[in-house]
Amino acid sequence: MKSPNDTPRMVLATDLDGTFLAGEPGHRQRLYRLVDQHPGIRLVWVTGRSLEAVIPLLSDPSLPRPDYLVCDVGATVACGHSLQPLQPLQSAIDARWPGEHVVAEAMRRFPALQRQDVPQERRCSYFCDPDVLARHRDDIEAVAVELGCDVLYSADRYLDILPPRTDKGRTLIALAEQLELARDHILVAGDTLNDLSMFDAGFRGVCVGRSEPALLEATARHERVLHANEPGCGGILEAIEHFDFLPANDPYVDSPACTGKGQSDLVMVYHRLPFDESVEDGKRVQKRHASPNGIIPSLLSFFAGGQSGSWVAWTLDDAKRPGFEARTPVDPDRYPKLTAARVPLAKSEVDAFYKRFSKEAFWPMLHTFWERARFREDDWKVFLKVNRKFAEAAAAEAAPGATVWLHDYNLWMVPARLRELRPDLKIAFFHHTYFPSADIFNVVPWRREILGSLLSCDYIGFHIPRQVENFVDVVRGAMPVEVLEREGCAPRFLTYGCAVGLESMVTRMRAGDREVGLGAHPVGTDVGRIRDVLAQRSTRNEIEKLRREISPRKLVLSIERLDYTKGTLEKLNAFERLLEAQPHLAGKVTLLMICVPAAKEMTIYQKLQTQIEQAVGRINGKHSRLDWTPVRFFARPLPFEEVVAHYAATDVMWITPLRDGLNLVAKEFVATQGIEGGKGVLVLSEFAGAAAELKGALLTNPHDPADLTAALGQALAMSQDEAEDRLRQLHGIVENYDVDRWGKDFLAAVRGPDGHQKASTRAAVAEAMARAAGRSQPGEADAAA
Repeated sequence: MKSPNDTPRMVLATDLDGTFLAGEPGHRQRLYRLVDQHPGIRLVWVTGRSLEAVIPLLSDPSLPRPDYLVCDVGATVACGHSLQPLQPLQSAIDARWPGEHVVAEAMRRFPALQRQDVPQERRCSYFCDPDVLARHRDDIEAVAVELGCDVLYSADRYLDILPPRTDKGRTLIALAEQLELARDHILVAGDTLNDLSMFDAGFRGVCVGRSEPALLEATARHERVLHANEPGCGGILEAIEHFDFLPANDPYVDSPACTGKGQSDLVMVYHRLPFDESVEDGKRVQKRHASPNGIIPSLLSFFAGGQSGSWVAWTLDDAKRPGFEARTPVDPDRYPKLTAARVPLAKSEVDAFYKRFSKEAFWPMLHTFWERARFREDDWKVFLKVNRKFAEAAAAEAAPGATVWLHDYNLWMVPARLRELRPDLKIAFFHHTYFPSADIFNVVPWRREILGSLLSCDYIGFHIPRQVENFVDVVRGAMPVEVLEREGCAPRFLTYGCAVGLESMVTRMRAGDREVGLGAHPVGTDVGRIRDVLAQRSTRNEIEKLRREISPRKLVLSIERLDYTKGTLEKLNAFERLLEAQPHLAGKVTLLMICVPAAKEMTIYQKLQTQIEQAVGRINGKHSRLDWTPVRFFARPLPFEEVVAHYAATDVMWITPLRDGLNLVAKEFVATQGIEGGKGVLVLSEFAGAAAELKGALLTNPHDPADLTAALGQALAMSQDEAEDRLRQLHGIVENYDVDRWGKDFLAAVRGPDGHQKASTRAAVAEAMARAAGRSQPGEADAAA
C-alpha cells in the first residue's frame, strides 16, 4: 500500500486521451502495472475533462488509481481517492472565478459560439467555426478581460473561458509546491497543443508518438522535452528510461505478467467444484453433489460430449496436506477431458467471501431486498483477494486466445484482473442470479469498481431481457454509454404478459473504449439426463410409491432452498387461506414442501426456518384429520432421482419466489411431466426469470396474497384438456432450449459474428413451434422410439 507521506521517486502527470489511455495493449499493460505496483511512483491525471467526466474512468479496475486529479484544464484539483477538493489550492482557483452564470451571460453576445454540452466546473467551453472565431477573436478576448478571465484556444475551433492564471501547467506547478514535490521528480506527458502549458512550466516532459504537429513544433527547442516514437503509454515508458527516473535494476520495471501456458481452450470458472470431496483415511474422495438439481450438473453436461477444458473452483487451503493435487480429473468416465483446478482458500476466506459477504451483502441486494444488505469494507477486501486468486488460476489454465467462461456474482471482480493478466483471452460472464434495476444496485458502495470489472468482458449474458436492460441502465448511470445494437424480445420472450417482460433489449454497447456484447440466455435443463433417470427401475418404483401414498388426493409440490427470496412463508399462508376459503378441499389435497437447508454457518436463515416450521405446525394443527395431514414438510435435500420421481407424481408444481434469476426447478418439472405424458400444472411466480420464457405456465404474483391463493385454486380446478394444452406448450420450449442448446448458443454468441445470437434465437423459436405442431401428445415421439 502506497503511503501519501512517502517521498516519491517520480510523479507522472499525464494527459488522458491520446496519452495515458492510448498506445499498444502491451505498453499499456506494462505501464499500468508499473504505476500500480511501484511504491515510489505517484500518478496525477491532468485533463480537460471535468471531475464528473473522469469518474467513469475510476470505475475501470485495469487503470491505476490516480493520487491526484487536475481536471477542467486546471480549474479543478482533487484527491484521487476521496475525490474531495484539494485545499487550499482549490479555494485559490475558486476565488478567481466570477461564476458560470456570469460568464455564460456575457458570452451570449456572440451567438456564433456554441456552448459545449459536457460536464464542467469553473470554466465555460465553446465551439465555433474557425473562420467565425478568427473574426471575433479580439472581441471575445476583450469580454474575457472584462470578466477577469483567460481564454484558452484548442484546435482553432474550441475555446475555454477560465479563471485567470489557470491552465494545466500553472495548476500543476501550484500542486507541486503545495505537496513539496521536487520538479525534477515530475514527468509530464501529453499529445496536443492543449498540453503545452505543462511543457512550458519547465518540467521534464514527453510528447508521445503521434502528437499534434503544432505541439511538436512548439516544444522543438525545449531541452527537457522528449519527442517519443511510441504513441501513448509506450512513449511514457520511453521517457521514464530516457530521463533515468528509475534505476536499471529496479525490481518493478518489466515485472512479468502471467503469460499463461495452459492447454484449455475453454476454462469454466465457478465458485464451487463440480463434485463434493472429503478426506477419508488420509485420501481425498470425490462424490457427486448431494443436491445435484441446479446449475452445476447443467455446466458439467456441457463437457459430456468430450469437450476439453478446465474447471476452476475453490477448495479449503490444505495444499500442504500430503496427496493434495492442485489439478485433478473431474470424472474420467463421464467427462474424460475435463480437469478441475483448485484455488486454495483459507476457511476464513471462504466464510467471508461466500458464506457471509456474498450472502449477506450481494444476495439480498440482487434480489431487491436491499434493506437486508450488510456491506463491510473488510469483507470486500477479502472478496477482492479471492477474486484475484480465481483470475490468476484461470490465467494459468487458459491456452493462448482461449475463452474463459465466468459464472455469477461471486466472481464479479475476476474479469478486470484477468484482462490485465491475459489481454489475449476472450472473457465471457454469465450472471445466474437476478440483476436489479439501478435504484437497487446503486446502494452497493463498490458499484463502480464492479461495473468496471464486468465491462472488461467481451460478452455478458443474463437469463432474460429484463436483466440485460437493468444492467445497461446501471452502467448508463455510472458512465457514458452508446447503444450499438438493439433487438426485439418477441417472440422468444413474453413482452407485456408478466412482471419481468420487456419489449426490446440492448445486445451491444460501447462504454468508454470498450465494446461489450450482451444477451439473454435462459439456462436450460438436462432433458436427456431426466429421461435416463425416469427409465431407471428404482425411479419407476418411487413414482408408484408416491402415487399410492397420495392417491386419491392431489399433490401440490414445492421444492426450493431455504431462503427469504423463495416466498415460502407467503406460500404457506396462501395454502392456509385456500383451505379456509374452500373447506371442500379438506382431505383432497396435500402440500409437500421440500426445503433444502442452508449451510449451518449461514445464521441469517435460522429465524426463517423457525418461522416456516411454526407455520407448518399451525396449519396442520388447525386442519389435520386422522387420515390426512395438509402439509408435509421436509428440511433436507433429496437425491436427484427422488426429485424427478416427485415431479412425475405431482399434480401441481407450486413455484412462487418473490424474485428469482430463472428457476431451473420449473423446467425440470416441465421436462419430467412432458416425457411422462403427464398433465401437471405449473404455477409460477411472474417475478421468476423463467416466467418470461415459459409460456403456458399459470403465472401468479406472490406479493399479492389474494392472487397467490386464487392461482393455486385455479390450478387445482383446471380441466384436464387445459392442463394438457399448457404442458404441451411448455414442454416444447423446455425440450428445444435444453442445457446443451443453452451452452452452445451462449458460446456461439461469445465467439461468433454479429447477429448470430438473433438468428439462433429465431431458429430456436421456429424449431420449438414446429415440434409442438407436429405432436398430439408431449413425449409421443419418445414413447414411439
